[in-house]
Amino acid sequence: MSSIKILLRKKANKQGLYPVILQVINNRKVKIISLGLECGLNEWDNENICFKKNHKNYIQRNRLLLKLKDRALKIIDDYRMDNVDYNLKEFEQKFRGISSSNITVFDFWKEQIEDKMLTGRTGSARVGKDTLRTLSQYYKKSDLEFKEITPYFLNKFEIYLRKRGYTDGGLGVRMRELRALFNKAIENGIVDEKYYPFKKYKVSKFKSGNVKKALTRKEVKKIEELEVSSSPLFVDAKNYFMFSYYTRGMNFYDMMFLKWSDISNDKIYYKRSKTKGNFTIKIIEPVSKILQFYRNQNRPTDFVFPILLQNEMTPQQIENRKNKVLRRYNKRLSEIGDLLEIPIKVTSYTARHSFATNLKYAGISTDIISELLGHADVKITRSYLKDFEDDIIDNAVDKLLHEPEEYLAAA
Repeated sequence: MSSIKILLRKKANKQGLYPVILQVINNRKVKIISLGLECGLNEWDNENICFKKNHKNYIQRNRLLLKLKDRALKIIDDYRMDNVDYNLKEFEQKFRGISSSNITVFDFWKEQIEDKMLTGRTGSARVGKDTLRTLSQYYKKSDLEFKEITPYFLNKFEIYLRKRGYTDGGLGVRMRELRALFNKAIENGIVDEKYYPFKKYKVSKFKSGNVKKALTRKEVKKIEELEVSSSPLFVDAKNYFMFSYYTRGMNFYDMMFLKWSDISNDKIYYKRSKTKGNFTIKIIEPVSKILQFYRNQNRPTDFVFPILLQNEMTPQQIENRKNKVLRRYNKRLSEIGDLLEIPIKVTSYTARHSFATNLKYAGISTDIISELLGHADVKITRSYLKDFEDDIIDNAVDKLLHEPEEYLAAA
């Protein structure tokens, strides 16, 4: 629901005059836009919303008011005709005649980071800040326009980062962030799609090396059977890992927000933060034991796990707490991996990859595994199953060494 109204501000300026403003309301949000006009209280007609005859330029001013009101109404009508929702900043830019092409990359990026902070997406905001910092170090001027970000520009930026020791992993994070920002700018009409550089400059080339991410079922069992009663520092790390593994690879962020009210009878109900998909997970025996362990702690919060220690925390407090606990969790997992002589680095992500890969070894189809993980695209699931695919290929080649010589000769 949109509406506009011309009003006189209730507070006078330093000259004792009252500014005339345009009040715009859209989706219950209010924007006040100064019209650059002012008058005394006795010169304003509240009922007819115009300047009184005792104002020396009342005829010209009232004509201008009508033009400004018509301009505002036309902008809203255009949005309605195109069936497009709009934010109040976009409205103000159109009303003031500010060209979207004048919005710089850095200004738009800072606005996006601020919006993420306001909506509690502090982790995403942190990645944006870090990428913005590296880009501003490379391009030291503040007037960078989106159309200047060409494949050539991106290649030069990549070379700059590689010289400073960035690997494919770090480069991939920054280039994906920059690509997402460009897509957002296109969506907001700030830059034309014809300037999109990522059709030629492929972010997909930044792939991590062929490092195994999944544990075998035997290695998972080692962690599950590890006696930690004499090592209290390992208790939470083991429990978090096994809980994630047996709940379809629930990620740390979702475990952090899991509440006792999300558990009913033998089911866990939650919405995955990353994809917004709703999950219903059957509680099997290992999960039940872990839940009982934390239920017996009788903590004063609504959360299942002792990650967030208060019910009401600011987004920044949540982000700080998440980072602190996650670092400690991964450190303990690494120590557990070393203790059990597991050949790959064990992290919080390993549980999710192990869940998927071990199901594949058990003969479950990729489509079903994709549904269990909540992936929107089965291609994502295949990337999780890279360990499985590599092993199948290696085993096929190994067979050449073990086939009977007479069979090979006959072939």
